[in-house]
Amino acid sequence: MINTRNVAISVCWLLLWTPLIYAQDLSRYREFQLGMNLQAVAEKIDARASEVKVLHQRPAVIQELAWRPQRVLGSSREAESVNEVLFNFYNGELFRMVVSYDQQRTEGLTDQDMVEAISATYGIATQPVAKIVLFSSSYIYNDSEKVIARWEDSQSSLNLFRSSSQPRFGMLISSKRVDALAEAAIVKAIRLDEQEAPQREIARQKKEGEESRAAQQKARPANKADFRP
Repeated sequence: MINTRNVAISVCWLLLWTPLIYAQDLSRYREFQLGMNLQAVAEKIDARASEVKVLHQRPAVIQELAWRPQRVLGSSREAESVNEVLFNFYNGELFRMVVSYDQQRTEGLTDQDMVEAISATYGIATQPVAKIVLFSSSYIYNDSEKVIARWEDSQSSLNLFRSSSQPRFGMLISSKRVDALAEAAIVKAIRLDEQEAPQREIARQKKEGEESRAAQQKARPANKADFRP
């Protein structure tokens, strides 16, 4: 009798905890998983190769892909709360997702409302005194946002923030390991760009001069023959 009761209690606890175990996978956002390759993400959002932006090419390839979920009238997608998701890739591996929520869909919601809604999926949050760095083709690298709440484990970090430039909420999901590698690569890439800027400017001017001379040489015979003083 005692054993049966213990088993029943164990089963009840297992049923209670099972949804939380699956809910607290911080490496996943909807159907996207940190570590996915660029092609897999592009296929899921039906993106073309031309939509992928290369932010840096060395010492590592940092790429960005933007996705705006389509709202289909008359369906559940009509209530889509996400305005845009920016996917960042390090050498082809998804390591960051920056979610921007639709301003109208979150109008009037407090920080606590957002924390409660997200906690229903990802578990209990902490509220650290911290800032996160955002970077993309649309942001300056050292732009940062204050963290409202954070969900994290040893491998992944999920941060809720309110944009300082726009009246909307956002969420950053990142791989701790790869994010650190990408940040170091981006810092080095920016440094290399600054060091190489003078040489690139010289090369640009040289190329423009050569193109101008080539155009003049091409136009000279015809213009010389047709010229009438």
